[in-house]
Amino acid sequence: MAIETVKDSLCVNQVILQKTNNFIIEDDVIVPDIKPDIINAVSTSGTVCIYKKEISNGKVKIEGKIDTYIMYLADTEDGYIRSLNTSLEFSQSFNISEAQDGMDLNLDLNVRSIDCKVLNGRKVNLRAIVDANIIISANENVDFIKQVNNVGDVQVLNKKFNVNSLVGSGETKTYAKDTIKLNETDNLAEIMKCNFRILNKDVKISYNKVLVKSDLEAKILYLTDDNRINSVETIIPVMGFIDVQDITEENICDVKYEICNVVIEPKSVEEHAIYVEVEIKIHGEAYQNKELNIIQDLYSPSENLEYNKKQVTTIMSMKNMSGIMQVREKVEIEGMDNRNILDVEVNPMIEKENKFSNKIMYEGSLELTFILSGNDLQVDTRVVKVPFEYTVDGVEDGENTNTKMNIEIVNQDFIIQEGNVVTSNIDAKMDLQTHKIAKMNIMNEIQTNGEREQED
Repeated sequence: MAIETVKDSLCVNQVILQKTNNFIIEDDVIVPDIKPDIINAVSTSGTVCIYKKEISNGKVKIEGKIDTYIMYLADTEDGYIRSLNTSLEFSQSFNISEAQDGMDLNLDLNVRSIDCKVLNGRKVNLRAIVDANIIISANENVDFIKQVNNVGDVQVLNKKFNVNSLVGSGETKTYAKDTIKLNETDNLAEIMKCNFRILNKDVKISYNKVLVKSDLEAKILYLTDDNRINSVETIIPVMGFIDVQDITEENICDVKYEICNVVIEPKSVEEHAIYVEVEIKIHGEAYQNKELNIIQDLYSPSENLEYNKKQVTTIMSMKNMSGIMQVREKVEIEGMDNRNILDVEVNPMIEKENKFSNKIMYEGSLELTFILSGNDLQVDTRVVKVPFEYTVDGVEDGENTNTKMNIEIVNQDFIIQEGNVVTSNIDAKMDLQTHKIAKMNIMNEIQTNGEREQED
């Protein structure tokens, strides 16, 4: 007798690998003829731009650049600060045995540090350490039997699973553009430093589309022709649509942003403005919560049933848990008398993760790099580390949960007090992504091998 079955399908999403590698980009840079000689570097910063990323058998490859700005003490009579802008191009490969053609690559690149070593007055060596947070996943469509119809006395053993099935994915490119006005009294001489942050990320799902909205914060330090250093900030809206077939409002959508390229163009002196254009790639993945009642075993007193079994591994219990960590700390900085704060870079670092049954505790530090100027127009830097602890409560089965913590600085304010003390007010968005691994035995074929012999 032919067995009549009802089948269902599932897009199985499996995290193959999650790890952090680091790599070094190093190159010598010549100071252009139009720039004065360099005595020593005061501050070095950079923005990562990713051109290309690909995954193949046993290898992950990344191509991109770091746009760097070097503020340096010039070998001139006035001894003022000048700047040098250059790009460190890189092509980096990682040997990862688990990587295979057709798998998905989720990649975050973060510049841990950039060191500038002066070789001579016309030449410097740049050495950047970059952390690459790599997640490799694979998707597979599987069919499984969820019901047997025409064997009336069949006894079925089921097991319930609540899994996250991939609905689809897509990406789009968008551009954040603006012409930033400077003070009318400022005649722009050089751009000293640029910082970019993507803030206020929001996702709205409509029919077959994902609307992604955010803000790009741009902060630029610049030098005027009368040797003053000033700064300007702006917020540029970012919006794009990602096409994802069959997505619904009930789905979970995971969105990632990548900066691909940055264009900074000073306008004419008369315009007192800087043109900014940032190319951004946005990738989105949509998941459906799917409750499954999967047959694990079956038996018929009247028929000999034979079936094929296959074990599949997928993700389940995906969650995003967000909160704001407030850091209110007074730090002592030597030599703050008669100095102003031009800029502060806040670099968050997680040093330890402790998992418990119902919570996850993080220990880390905020590295604060202060760029200071005095009445003599000289510029220097101070680095201070502020430790922090942060706990996420309400984590179900935390010890057996896979986690990824993203930290985004959403607000920062620094107030100079008496006695070399600076009050630091920092708000950081702590975005924790969690999931678990489900291993399921599924049946994809059942057949009968004749009637079962009746026992005497």
